[in-house]
Amino acid sequence: MGQGLVIGEVFAGAARAVPGRAAAILGDRSVTFAELAADGDRTARALLGYGVSPGDRVVCWNATSLDILPVFAALARIGAVYVPIGPALPPDEAESLIRTAKPALLIGDERVAADEVGERTGVPVLSLADLRELAADEPAEAPDVPEPKETDPHAIFFTSGSTGKPKGVVLSHRVNVLRTHPGSQLEPRGAMVCVYPMFHMGAWTIALQQWQARDTLVMVPQTDGASIVAAVRKHAATRLNCVPAVWERVLAALAEEQAGDAAEPAADDSAVEAVSAAVDDRGTLPTLRFADSGTSATGPELLAEIAHVAPNAVLRVFYGSTEAGNVTSLDGPDVVRKPGSCGVPSIYQHLALDPEGELYVSGPLLFDGYFDDPEATAEVLQDGWYRTGDLAVLDEDGYLSIAGRSRDLIRTGGESVAPAEVERVLADVTGVRDVAVIGLPDTTWGEVVCAVVVPADPSAIPGPAAIRTACEGRLASHKHPRRVFYADELPRTPATGQVRRRQLVDEILAARAG
Repeated sequence: MGQGLVIGEVFAGAARAVPGRAAAILGDRSVTFAELAADGDRTARALLGYGVSPGDRVVCWNATSLDILPVFAALARIGAVYVPIGPALPPDEAESLIRTAKPALLIGDERVAADEVGERTGVPVLSLADLRELAADEPAEAPDVPEPKETDPHAIFFTSGSTGKPKGVVLSHRVNVLRTHPGSQLEPRGAMVCVYPMFHMGAWTIALQQWQARDTLVMVPQTDGASIVAAVRKHAATRLNCVPAVWERVLAALAEEQAGDAAEPAADDSAVEAVSAAVDDRGTLPTLRFADSGTSATGPELLAEIAHVAPNAVLRVFYGSTEAGNVTSLDGPDVVRKPGSCGVPSIYQHLALDPEGELYVSGPLLFDGYFDDPEATAEVLQDGWYRTGDLAVLDEDGYLSIAGRSRDLIRTGGESVAPAEVERVLADVTGVRDVAVIGLPDTTWGEVVCAVVVPADPSAIPGPAAIRTACEGRLASHKHPRRVFYADELPRTPATGQVRRRQLVDEILAARAG
C-alpha cells in the first residue's frame, strides 16, 4: 500500500500492528484483523477475476453479517465503489436504487430477492455465499492493481430526496478516512457496540472509527434493548451510540431487569453476599465510557436517564448528515448546561447561516455530490458550502440549535422520508380523494410520519388499517404513516397548489393542545 488517505490502508495497517486482535464480533463468531485483511485480499482477487474493475460500483444487498466485511475491504483495495442497500427493502424499491447506482455487480445474501431484481435490471448477480467460495480458492496476497487515489469515490450511501427520488451520496476515500480518524496518538479505546444496520452510513462510520483505532467492533443482529445490553456486558464495551428511539429500548430493558431483581425473593445471607457485586451492576452499564446519541432531538429527560444507567460515561449528542458528516457535538457539562442544543462545530467544520436561518456547512468532510445527479448536487452544493435544509439558531456562546427544516423532508428515527413518495402510494388507496404526508414532533423518534386524508366519500372513510396495508411491500417500514388524520380539504398555495405542510402541522398541534 502507498501513502494516501485510502481505506485499504486501515485494514493493512491494523493487520500489521495487531494481527491477533478481534476486528469484529457478531454473536459467537469473530474475525481478527489479520483474518480480515487476508480475506479482503482473497475477495479482491475473486472480484477482479469475476470482472469487477477499479471505479466500478458494486451494490451489496444483505443483512448484518461478518461476511460482508471482507467485501467492504476488498472493494476499497481495488478501487471499486461500495454501495449498500437495506435488506428490508421491497424489490421495487431495491430495483429503483440499483438502477440509479448503475452497478457492475449486485451481491446479495439469502434474505433478499437479488436474482429477481438482477434479472429485471440486467445487472449480474453474485451471492455472498458463492463469493466466499470463489475467494477461498484465491491466495491471501494483495491484488495486482494500482492503489486508488484518495480523492476517488469509496462509497455511495442512498438518502431520500425531497421528491422521493433516491440520491446517492458519494464519499471519497479521503473523506471517510478523515471522518473516522482517531488522531495521531492511539490511546486505549475498548470495544464499541454498533446497533446501526450495515447499509447505513452510521454503521461504517463506527466500524472505521474502531478499525482506525485498531480496536473491536461488536455487531448486533437485532436492535432490541436486551440484545444491546447483553452485547455491551459480554464484551465490556466502552462505547455505545444509539438514536433516541433505540436508547429508549435500552432503558426499558434495564428497567425491566431492575424490576425483576426487586421481585425476586430474598435468599440467605451467604447467597446474597455471593451475588451482591453482580446485582450492583443490574440495571446499569458501568463499562461505558462514552454514551452517544443524535440524528434527532435528544431531550433532557432522556439524557438524564442515559446518565443514570451509564454512570461512568461522558454523554455526547451529535448533529450531522450523510452529506456533511459530524457537523456539531455537545458533550460533558454542556449536555446539562445547554439543553436542546446540538453543540459547537466539530473539527474541520465551518458553519454559516443565511438570512433565512438555513444552516450551511463547509470543510474537507463534505461529500463529493450526488451520484449522476448534477441538478440535485448544484441545488445543495454552492461555492463550497453545503445547504443542509435545516433552520438553525446560534446562541451568544456559539452553540447551535436546530429550529426546523426549510424543506419538507421528514426525519424519523435517524431515517429520511420524502412526503411525496409516501403520498404517491396513498393516492392509490380506495376512498382517498386527496392526501398529504407530514412529520409531527415526537420525543422518541424526532418526528413521526403522519397522513392527512381527504376522503372521497365521508360516509366511507378509509381507515388506518387500509392506509398501512397500502404501504406493505411498496415502502420500507419507516416510511409507513404511524398516525392518520382526516380533513375536508388540504390547505394549498394559490399559485402552485402545493400543500401547506407547515400549516397542517400547526393546526394538528393546536387541536391536540386544545
